[in-house]
Amino acid sequence: MLPLAASLAPAVALPALAAAPSRTAPPLAFRIDSGEEINALLRQGEVAAHLVLRSGTNPRILVAFPAGDSGAAVWFVSTPRSVTWTLVRRPRPVLLRDAQGRPLRGIEAEATVDAGALRIRQAIVSSVRVLRNYTTDEAVPASVLTQPVAAGRRLTWARNRLDGAPGYELSLELLDGGSVSPIALTAGASGRMRLRIVAATGERPLTPLGGAALLDAAAARDPDERNVLQFLSYREKYLAGSWRFDTYFGRDTLMSLMLLEPALQPDAMESGLRSVLVRLAPDGEVAHEESIGEYAILENARAGRGLSAAPVYDYGMVDESFELAPLAARWLLDDPRGRARAAAFLASPEQFGERGSERAGKRNGAGEGEREGRALVRNLLWIVRRTAAFAARPAAENLVGLEPGHPAGDWRDSRDGLAGGRYPYDVNAVFVPAALDAVDRLARSGRLDPYTSPQERATLLKAGEQKQTWRLRAPPMFLVHIGAAAAKADVAAYAASIRVDAAAALHSIDDRPVDLAALALDTSGRPIPVMQSDVGFALLLESPPAETLERILETLRPFPAGLMTPVGLVVADPAYADRAVQALFTNSAYHGTVIWSWQHAVLLAGLDRQLARGDLPRALHDRLAAARAELETVIGRTKRFETSELWSWSFVNGRYQVAPFEEQGTHVEEADAAQLWSTVFLALGRPE
Repeated sequence: MLPLAASLAPAVALPALAAAPSRTAPPLAFRIDSGEEINALLRQGEVAAHLVLRSGTNPRILVAFPAGDSGAAVWFVSTPRSVTWTLVRRPRPVLLRDAQGRPLRGIEAEATVDAGALRIRQAIVSSVRVLRNYTTDEAVPASVLTQPVAAGRRLTWARNRLDGAPGYELSLELLDGGSVSPIALTAGASGRMRLRIVAATGERPLTPLGGAALLDAAAARDPDERNVLQFLSYREKYLAGSWRFDTYFGRDTLMSLMLLEPALQPDAMESGLRSVLVRLAPDGEVAHEESIGEYAILENARAGRGLSAAPVYDYGMVDESFELAPLAARWLLDDPRGRARAAAFLASPEQFGERGSERAGKRNGAGEGEREGRALVRNLLWIVRRTAAFAARPAAENLVGLEPGHPAGDWRDSRDGLAGGRYPYDVNAVFVPAALDAVDRLARSGRLDPYTSPQERATLLKAGEQKQTWRLRAPPMFLVHIGAAAAKADVAAYAASIRVDAAAALHSIDDRPVDLAALALDTSGRPIPVMQSDVGFALLLESPPAETLERILETLRPFPAGLMTPVGLVVADPAYADRAVQALFTNSAYHGTVIWSWQHAVLLAGLDRQLARGDLPRALHDRLAAARAELETVIGRTKRFETSELWSWSFVNGRYQVAPFEEQGTHVEEADAAQLWSTVFLALGRPE
């Protein structure tokens, strides 16, 4: 067990910090309310923080900091009646000092709650990863726990980081009477409480990226999306989402850059690319998630490496390593801005993102000061080598499968997101062919010649031949054909089981069979007949033949014959699967019959890409245009949820209604109020 860090003395709040001259991003202060949660986000100077106040019968106060992916939270014991938080003074930046005089940067806010008493279930000041894990299974390492100190009407949790570095502090102070104890807050005579909330972290702040340095004149003016994107954007990296994913995630960065590229400033685009390249594994794989700050210390200690805060990277996902090449080709070869800067970008040495705290070569084994071009080549070589077996023998076992022991490997990374499947559709039918095409284009462009040996260039040039085999042989393995009668029976039975109207869905089938691209193949190579939204990736990254486009458009039939509802496109439809699989894909499952904002964006951008083609029959072009118009209507109908991670629905009085994800029962996961890839509408052509 790790030693318990010493507690800190309560600190005194100082006046708000002014933005340092080197931090030119404009201040941000905004609020997102969703369901029972108030989300107040602030970025000013060296302070960036996200305050979450959860009402209801399971109240909570939580503050997340991008600095070190750190946070502080108090969970209260369930209340007999629902309680309501009101934010009466929005967060402002404060500077605290720990017992050793070291700075802690954070926020102060005031809120009221209509409760006579709140009993404390758990309080944690540590890494956001620790907080996130606690919300899932209530497990928390004993080494990060600290006892509160009561002083007057203030209760404070404070301690050093486990390695003795500046740590974390959270204090709750009653302002209008009442009393505190280590286990409860009790109101005064009014029967309600007014609280001053102060939270701070000693982790190293990031360098804000925002304003004119982030977006160019082509970006939409939507203030909500701009606020969220700016809060999640830093010169060191883009954050995947807040509050739960306040750090680098490879997939989120790559897919967001892919969609945001037309509206990003060149420096902002290249900052994102660098953040991915600097975290590559020695063999060229893209990192999924990073453990930094105190969570890195916990992971290093468990691995026998002592109390080290050296970042730890997860390479367990199988999709991200195929997403870098298409993005790099788009920027370095297709975008005139990127093409003009390509030589300089590829020749520049890697600089690790956490404000230069550690050089890339010391982590990835690639050598001090590796050039960006050489890092990219390592990824491209990995792609060609990883896909060679299927190109030589196109059998299911040679597809790209999940890593052993991993139930997930693509963006549907919850336990049941692939229904137990091993070979995901998106990776094998779309990302691999698109990646091989990008490798071929980059290799033939000559841009990478300074960073490759003759033998490596020969390897890269194999990509062109391999992509043809993948494009021809992989997608058909996922096709499922269901006769019209059987499809109608499936849809009618499933609609009855989830109590939705099936009339429009059944009418859309008529007497036509249903052909769908399965979510995944199981361990035996059999398709799992769950209809899914990842066909949008094919529209975004490929130029499918007309018959494939026709089949993709059928995916947009009314739910549950297809994915479309009046409140959004569900990301999975299990109507054609058996009851056991249907039970995994509900409107309360993280990757079930729920709506993810960024999947709308992928489909919208993909439809635009196909509509720009000149080789499609007029009738098909018109169908694509009609599908885009319908999608745009749905997107406009759900705009207030657009920057959130996902939402759900209910069916009441014959109509679909939007419902916050957290309101659909008990969840293993919860949704972020601010999500990086949900801001990509800033770059998509649609009416304001």
